[in-house]
Order: sequence, then C-alpha cells, then structure tokens
Amino acid sequence: MHPELTSLARIQPGNQSKEEIKSERMYINCKSWFSLRYGTYSIEDLVGTAKKQGIQQLALTDINSTSHTWDFVDACQQQQIKPIAGAEIQNQRQHLYILLARNGSGFLAINQFITKHLQRQQSFPVRPVFTDDVFIIYPWDTIGVAELQANEFIGVQYTELHLLYKTDITTYGNRLVMRHPVTFQDSNHYYLHCLLRAINANVVISKLQQQDVAGKHETFLAPEELGILYQQHQQLIHNANALLDACSIELDFKQDKTRQVYNNNRSADKQLLEKLALEGLANRYGKDHEAATERVYKELEIIDKQGFNAYFLITWDIIQFARRRHFFFVGRGSGANSIVAFCLGITDVDPLELDLYFERFLNPARKVPPDFDIDFSWADRDEIFQYVFERYGSDHVSLLGAYTTFQKKAAIRELGKVFGLPKSEIDAIERLGYAAKEDAIHRKINYYASLMQDFPNHLSIHAGGILISDAPIHTYTVTELPPKGFATSQVDMFVAEKIGLFKLDLLSQRGLGHIKDAVELIRQNKGARIDIHDIEKFKHDKQVAERMRTADTIGCFYVESPGMRQLLQKLECRDYITLVAASSIIRPGVAQSGMMRQYIYRYRRPDQFEYLHPILKELLHETFGIMVYQEDVMKVAHYFAGLDMADADILRRAMNGKYRGQKHFEDIRNRFFLNCRQLGHNDQIALEVWRQMESFAGFSFSKAHSASFAVESYQSLYLKTYYPAEFMVAVINNFGGFYSRELYFHELKRTGVKVLPPCVNEGQELTSISGNIVHVGFIHVEGLEDAVLKTVLEERSRHGSYLHLQDFIERTHIPLEQLNLLIRTGALGFTGKNKKELLWEANFLQKKNARHVPAFHSLFDEPPMEFKLPQLHQHPHDDALDELELLGFPLGNVWPLADADLSKYCTAKDLPALKGSNVSTIGYFVTDKHARTIKKESMYFGTFLDKKGEWLDTVHFPQSFTPHLSPFQGKGFYELQGKVTEEFGVYSIEVTRCSKIGLKTSSGSPVAYSAR
Repeated sequence: MHPELTSLARIQPGNQSKEEIKSERMYINCKSWFSLRYGTYSIEDLVGTAKKQGIQQLALTDINSTSHTWDFVDACQQQQIKPIAGAEIQNQRQHLYILLARNGSGFLAINQFITKHLQRQQSFPVRPVFTDDVFIIYPWDTIGVAELQANEFIGVQYTELHLLYKTDITTYGNRLVMRHPVTFQDSNHYYLHCLLRAINANVVISKLQQQDVAGKHETFLAPEELGILYQQHQQLIHNANALLDACSIELDFKQDKTRQVYNNNRSADKQLLEKLALEGLANRYGKDHEAATERVYKELEIIDKQGFNAYFLITWDIIQFARRRHFFFVGRGSGANSIVAFCLGITDVDPLELDLYFERFLNPARKVPPDFDIDFSWADRDEIFQYVFERYGSDHVSLLGAYTTFQKKAAIRELGKVFGLPKSEIDAIERLGYAAKEDAIHRKINYYASLMQDFPNHLSIHAGGILISDAPIHTYTVTELPPKGFATSQVDMFVAEKIGLFKLDLLSQRGLGHIKDAVELIRQNKGARIDIHDIEKFKHDKQVAERMRTADTIGCFYVESPGMRQLLQKLECRDYITLVAASSIIRPGVAQSGMMRQYIYRYRRPDQFEYLHPILKELLHETFGIMVYQEDVMKVAHYFAGLDMADADILRRAMNGKYRGQKHFEDIRNRFFLNCRQLGHNDQIALEVWRQMESFAGFSFSKAHSASFAVESYQSLYLKTYYPAEFMVAVINNFGGFYSRELYFHELKRTGVKVLPPCVNEGQELTSISGNIVHVGFIHVEGLEDAVLKTVLEERSRHGSYLHLQDFIERTHIPLEQLNLLIRTGALGFTGKNKKELLWEANFLQKKNARHVPAFHSLFDEPPMEFKLPQLHQHPHDDALDELELLGFPLGNVWPLADADLSKYCTAKDLPALKGSNVSTIGYFVTDKHARTIKKESMYFGTFLDKKGEWLDTVHFPQSFTPHLSPFQGKGFYELQGKVTEEFGVYSIEVTRCSKIGLKTSSGSPVAYSAR
C-alpha cells in the first residue's frame, strides 16, 4: 500500500468530526467540454466554479483524453487549487474506470495507455494493469472489493450508497471512495448535454437512450451538501481526499520542451551551425561582403544565447532531405528575416536586400520562440513527415492537433436534425434566425445553438504543425492516429505553446506542385533544364515584368485572383519590391480599412500627399507612409510611441488575435496613448496611427512572409512566360488554384497548343502534353470508374495501342455503359469514326457478343467486323454539349453555345472609350466574391470572360439584385447592363441588371446549362 494512503486503513466510519469532513473539499471525476459532445464546462468555468465552492483539490478526467490537462493545471494554480491529472476511460457508452496520475510518471503511463488503444482502435480492457504510479477507480459493482490491488479502488456515487449493505465496511471500507461526477452546470446544461449526445449518436432527441446520457445529478455540489449525503459513510469522503493527497502533477511552463540538441551536445551544434552558415555566406554573397558577414556573426550569437542552434539545424536537416529527394519547397514567414536561414538555404529571401531585421524573428524580449514555415508540394509533404518521424523518433514526434468548434450555423443544422426538422425548415432558421418566432422548437434551436457556440466538436490536424519534443511526447499528451496516418497530439497549438512545446510548420500547397511538375514537363517536352532557384534572374527579366504589369498571371501562385490581378494593374507592378508590398496590402484588413486604396494613390502620385508625422516619413518612406507590414507596426509602436520592443512584439502578435481582449493588450493600448501625449504627439494623430495599426488585426503579413510569397510568384511567372503550355498543364494536373479547371483549360488553349479529348491510345489519367498536342486527362471524365481506367491503361501498356473498336472491347471487357461514356467523351476518335457510328457499333458488338480473336492472340492480323450503316452525322454542337456534360466544359469555343446575338454586345476592350456610359454586354461566368457594404448589406464582385476571351469585371450593389439571393445562378452566360467605371486605370461595370442566358441545342432551341 502507498505510504500516502496508510491512513485509509486506519480510518473507520463515523470517527470524523463535521469540521474534518467540511475541510475535505475535492472532486475526483470532473469532465470539461473536451469530453467531446458530452461535457459542457469550459476549463475556465470548471475551475472557476470549483473556486467559488471552496474546492481545494480537483481532478480533471475527460473521456479518453488528457488534451487540456495543462490548461487545467495552469487554471488551478492561478486559483490556488491543487490540480490532479487523469482520464475517464469509456468503451463507446460504457464507463469502465477513472485513471488518476500519482505523479508525472503516472501521467506518462496514462497517455501511453490511451494512445495505444486509440491508435490501434482497440477496446479498452475491463481491468487494466498499471504500476503504483496510477490509481484506478472502478464504478460500483464491476470488480469485487476483495479482488482489488493496492492501487485500485471503487468509486461510490451517493445514488449508490444504499447498495453498501452487501459490503464488509469494516474490512474493505478503505477501498471505497466517494465519486460524484461533474459533467454540466445545471438542468439547462443537462439538456444541452442530451442534445450533444444526440448529435454524437446521430439520432433525434426522442430516440436517445438512458444509457447514452449522464445522470441528472452530475453537477457541482457544495462540500457541505456532499457531507450530508455521505453522512453515514463519511469514510468515503476521507478516502477520496486522501487519494488526491497522494497525487500531484507539476510542470515548468517556462522551460522550452522542444528538442534541445541536433548532435550529441550543444557545443557541437554551435560549431556545426557556424560552419554551415559561413559556407552559405560564401555561396550567397561571396567571401568579402562585410555587411553580410557582420550580420551572420551577430545572428549566430543571438541564436546560441537563445538556445536555438538545434532548431535551425533540424530545419536545415529537413531541407537537406527535401533537396536529396528533389522536392520543391519555400521557406517563408518571419524566418526569412534571418540571414543565417538565407545562408542555410532554408529561405530564398535576402534580408539585406529588403532591410529585414532579425529581431522580428528572434530577440531576447520574445517570450514565445518563433517558428519556421516551410511549404512543400502537397504531393511531397507526407514523405517529409515520414522522414521527421523516422529521423527524430516516433516516441518524440507528433503532428499538432487542432479542435474544430461548433459555430452558430453549423450548430443550427445539427440541432435541426436532432429535432427532426426537414432540411428546408433548417435552412430557413439558419438564414433568418427564426422561421416562425412563435414556434417553440425554433426558439429552442436558436437558444441552444448560441449556447453551444465555440464548443469543441472533434479533434483535427493543424495545417502543418509538427512537434519534436526533448522528452517522450507522451510526457505531455495522448497521440491519436487520424486517417492521415501520422500520430497527432491531443494538445492543440495553444496548449503546446503554453507548456513550451513549440511547433515547426511544414505546410502544404499546390503552387509548389505546379512549379515542380512544370519543370519536369519542360524537361520532357522541350529538353530544357530550369534552375528554378535562380530568383535574381527572374526578378530582372523584362518579359516577366511585362507579364506581371499586364496581370497575365492565371495559374501563378498568389497573383492570379481577380483582386490581385486588378491590384497589379493599378500599381503597374514591374518589380520585386512592389510585388512584395502588393502581397501584403491585398489582405482583407488592409483593403477594408481603406489603406489599400490610399497606398495605390500614393504609389501613383508620390508628390501629392503629406506624411501623417515626420517620424512616420522616416520610418515608412518605402511604403509611402502606409503601414503595410507587421514590421511597420512594430517600428511605429517603438519609435513613434516609445513602447519597448517586447510590448511592440505583443502588439504585433495581437494582430493575430492572441491577446485581443486580454488585460495585457489593454495595458499596452493605454500606454501607447500615454506615451504619445508625453512625447508631444497630437491626440488626433495618435488616434489615427492607432486606427491604422488596429486595421491589420488578424490579417497582416510580415514583410518576410510577403517576400517569400513574391519569390514563389516570380518562379511561376517565369515558367508561364517562357513555357506557358507546360506550366498550364502542370497547374491543371495539380487541380488548379483559385479558379475552376475550365478556366485553366481556357488559358491552356490561349497558349496555342491543340487541346484534344481523352484518348485510349494516347491519353493518361492526368492531362498530358507532347509537342504541341495536349490530351485531356481521363481524371476529368465524370462517371468513369477507376477500375475501368486502370484496365484500359494497363492493357495498352502490356500489349500496345488499340487497333479498332472491336479490339478495344475484347481486350478490356469494358461494360457497355462505361464504353458509351468513353465514346461520347471522344476517347475513341482514333478509329476515324464519329460518335454516333461508334455508339451504334458498340451497342451491336456488346449485345451480340460477336466472336473475334484479339490481334495479339492471333497468328494473323484478323480484320474487325464490318457494318453497313446509314450515314450518321455528328454536329460539332453536339460534341460541345457532350463535353459540357462529361468534362464540365467544352474543348472548343464556348460562345457558339450562347442563345444570344453576340454582335450587339460590347467587349472589355471597348470599355475605356465608354467610361461613364451605360452599356450592355455578355459575359461567361468565371467566379464571384461576396462582400458587405457599410450598412452590412450584401454586395458582389463578378469576374467574367467576354466574347473575345478577355477579362470582364463587374460590381453588383444591393439595389441591383433581389435581397437574400445572389445575382449569379451558377456558371454559364449572363447579359450584363450597367455603367462603365474606372479606378486607377482598371475598368469595370457597375451592374444594374444581370440575367442568365440559356444554351442553344444543335437544332437552335435553348437548353438549361447543366455542366458541372
């Protein structure tokens, strides 16, 4: 028996005073809302309520989870409550036992135990085996009292006390403990708990079973109330208290728990990092660059003092692996402020060129270390993850977890299903708040949807965070195994950061897939080898600059959206520095504040504005007095308002919402204005400076981040400029970017290549290019089965091209429905017969099961069966309609399909001459963007192609369309009427009327647009 629990054996029922019982203020079985779709307490509310009740010891036992133990420990310590770590173990709806960690070793054992069973998707054992570092508390009537080991107990709820008559209290009383579960706050939250259980079970509330829900009594009770309820069995209260006395959980929150060494020791890490940095210095700058050399040594000193040698080396190691595997990557974020990162090849952003200061990335005032953001192609990242797990040990590595939360609309939908409402009625409640205010169910749905807003819903995976811990990862967290296939922590980024476990971001994006595949296609199709990292060459290429100025950027990373294309034209962007700025000011916070428009104005008219203050002119002359970057905010806070760099950094982090609303943030705000007055700044100027800083909240980029994006944009622009066809095929094969695949095929056709349908003899699963010929990939054929495609391609690979239709049928044994699909797509056009002829023959051959020996099985070239058919004509219009149905877009010119007289409409090129006039035009829908006016009304921006294939931009104010309805009804043709407007050289139409136009059939009658 544990020394701490020897008192349990000595205590007999009834020999405690009321004062002693009153002092035993504890709970051993509390759940938070991280018992997902079960508990209703947040961590803060749980601990806060315990404090009000005078609780002195508290155990958090979430169901099969320890995800927020450290938040709980921190909250308890702030409230002077002793925290106990544990978990409640359940198999689906069956409560098995409670596990309490006696110490850190016990918490590690609990995490390993839960991890093992969750990852293997095994049921938890009815009776687990643990060392004395873990206490196990079983529910009543599951394990015989006489069978219990020294670390095992039975928990008795007050609703079960009447059953104790069967137990020998004198002999076994010290093995029984009071268990009063805490799950929800009150009866109102009990009903919310029931709703959550119904959502979890995917049943209507009336079908919820009693065993699915907790007992109605599972709320906090005052210790005095529990004393009364257990007055005949006071020893159970004392036993529970003694059990918690024996437990403890401790953690130094300030200590960095990320892997501390790359080699065997810190000294070796320091030497290696310096060696690599100096080698990179010579490669990047040459041997005699004084400023770069001085900066490298300065950074190395700070990196070493801050204990970040290993972090840099681990990142460098991952990059080296990527290079060996010929993976493309981009190092971005604040790490690009570091010249050491530049010299190590982690980033391609030169911090000297852009005057990026290292302190933005790492400085002694930072309480939270920064992290590198490394982007890899979506197709390569899993292999990078695998390398990290193998290289640094699966016991020390996990992906970072994240929790999706219930938001109001999603909660309404879930609750609507729980109450059995039809979808149309749920849609009405979601859209209007109430479909019928007098309806009690509707009111209930709205009320409980608001109540459960921000409740965690399920564990997900952080976009790219990976944890590499110094101690075994289960020292801190359970790890689960989601479909991704990599162990993922139950702690999220906020908990990980709180305890000093800092992530490395290994992110995924399709833009790098475009670049990687384009380089390979260029090598295969043109025989050219591209050094995609020769960024300086790309920056100074005049043709690339002209493509950027004219915004001919479809498919190019970060510069292809309608808003970005317009911005490039308004800035007449021709150079790297301007593109870096554009990458930042396009962000919503800047645009909505009006600063984007102000920046464009000042950029185009640099002599026609005044700086808000002379200090701002000195600090912000490069950006014309506009705070474009996060670094600008820090500089202004420090040099204009006199805040120290630590507070300036907190202010910068507040832009991401991490401190907003917290007292520290308000203190900094107050100090900002106080300092401004003491420094003699005008109150109105100080207010305007603050307003500009605030407008960046949640949206701003660091300058290094924008520069990293601009580097990748230049890589895409270079490829699109000199190898446009191969580049667009790569974009299509990586499943595009901002736009639909139809637009990317439109852009591909503009390069001059001949785009043909999928072909069973020439085509591949993905779109392929050979010389000037492109075959659409079979992956784009709607309804084509994977097994059929695999058979077609494998049979062709083994035995050569198909000779004719009959040969194709006999070699593939393709079902008639799938065969007809391929014929209608044009995949058997190599036969020289039109679709109608092929469909007739296919139907005959399949139904008659005509006997014929395939050519590769025969000694002789046996001719196919011949058919005498009437003349069957295939109209090109019918081909286009087939393509619309099966591919989602026509391969030829789409405009003959429009049921309209195209000659009466103006084009995009006509707009400059028609500025201020009312016009009528026709556009082929590309995309739209929803926005809100100052009055919070809906408005839209539209993007179309005109009849010449040029861009047509539209603005749709609220008065131009029916409220609550979009002016757009999917893809197709639209007649647009409105006034031509111009802003900074970019023309658009303020639409007053927008109506959809149908499609012509081959007979000339209109049909509905049914393409995907």
